[in-house]
Amino acid sequence: MRIFRKFIAMKKLLIIITALCFLSSLTNAQLWKFRRYEVSAGIGPTQFFGDIGGYSNDKNLLGIKDFSFSHTGLNIYTCARYRITEDVSARVNLVFGIFHSTDAGGSNENRGFESSTIFFEPSVIGEYYFIKNKGENSFKFQKGNETVLRSMFASLDFYAFAGFGGLSYKVMPNSTLAPYATNTSGFTGVVPLGIGVSMIYSGKINFGIELGGRFTFSDNLDGYTSAKSTANDVYHLLNFTITYKINTGKNGLPVFGK
Repeated sequence: MRIFRKFIAMKKLLIIITALCFLSSLTNAQLWKFRRYEVSAGIGPTQFFGDIGGYSNDKNLLGIKDFSFSHTGLNIYTCARYRITEDVSARVNLVFGIFHSTDAGGSNENRGFESSTIFFEPSVIGEYYFIKNKGENSFKFQKGNETVLRSMFASLDFYAFAGFGGLSYKVMPNSTLAPYATNTSGFTGVVPLGIGVSMIYSGKINFGIELGGRFTFSDNLDGYTSAKSTANDVYHLLNFTITYKINTGKNGLPVFGK
């Protein structure tokens, strides 16, 4: 009888332990919901591809020679993000920056066209995380008390993104380009596409790198449209980012200061 009672007691204990482990794993799987809101900021270079500068097709290897330091500008980026599911997020982007275009070093170097373009790009973007880190479902990370996972790879998120937006721009042509400028200001649509990687530093902070291309509906972002042009302008943004994750309250709204 005593052995039977011990067996029953051990069986109950085993059931309780199993239930607790199940509930713990279920809870841990949802910990990301405590920080569904994020804000990010970043800075990096722009690379512009228009009708000024660059190389003709017979002198260009798959467009590689069009990547040029002389066509590099600067952008400053900020966004607000909401995590819809563990793997899917939506964000609102704001980007300020400058493009630079010049014939120097290209196929039309003797033409001497050059321009700088100030731009503002608002957009709405969806993100899909095809590889997720292993740390965000840790209580220590959610409380912000733990930094840098032992395994670097385990701390990384990899994601792809796409969206739609607009671009407001103002072109400043040089004196050679000015008489031939086709348009010096306007607003056009853009389609962002790209990839990114983010590393969790703590429960509240991420660092990341993001590379995105923008396909535009305009061929005047450098102030000039060539008679031989067959495509609209394109530009790339490379951003080094920092993200702050905001605590989500019981009502589902962000709670600042926690």
